[in-house]
Amino acid sequence: MELLNHDLAHEFPQLIGKIRSLKLSSSRFLHLFNGYDEVNNAITKIEQDGSVISDEALEEMKKKRLKIKDDIYQMLIAP
Repeated sequence: MELLNHDLAHEFPQLIGKIRSLKLSSSRFLHLFNGYDEVNNAITKIEQDGSVISDEALEEMKKKRLKIKDDIYQMLIAP
């Protein structure tokens, strides 16, 4: 099974310029961006390596990633 790429450049390709701008101008955005990257990389590693983790724990990590992505998106679409 091929895994999907969930990095923010793939999630929001139309907003890459705004992502770059906010990373430079907003410490909150940078914090969210780094948090998303951390959780996303951990999930990817687990899925690729077949690491032993409970389904519930993996699901919680995915929910955390989704919450951070939602927060990031709200900042990206704000005027």
